[in-house]
Amino acid sequence: MSTWTAETIERIAASDDLHIAPYHPDGRSTGTLTWIWSVVVDGRLFVRAWNGIRGRWYQAALAQRAGRISAAGQEYEVGFTPISDPELNGRIDAAYNTKYAGSPYLSPMVAAGPKAATVEITPLATTA
Repeated sequence: MSTWTAETIERIAASDDLHIAPYHPDGRSTGTLTWIWSVVVDGRLFVRAWNGIRGRWYQAALAQRAGRISAAGQEYEVGFTPISDPELNGRIDAAYNTKYAGSPYLSPMVAAGPKAATVEITPLATTA
């Protein structure tokens, strides 16, 4: 598994413009980019599906395990890994609470449904 460079993860963490598009079954084309909240915990990038495990992009991410994101003005080929560790999910909750404090959409994003659809995003190339 590749990791993000410190500079790249800092840029992504500071932005609020992450768009995600898992690959289609052909492994080359993607669906429409979907804007989604992202957080960084310990230099790792995480997202959650608003609609929980029934979310379309989440289902595609689990099926294909790869896709593209656009964040901080760049595009990246990425891998997707579901996260279920309760301790890590608690730290991800804390990151959401810090980054999106004051948003009316925060409470649903740290609720059980979206929490069950937490995904780590990793670069497919080591240069990201």
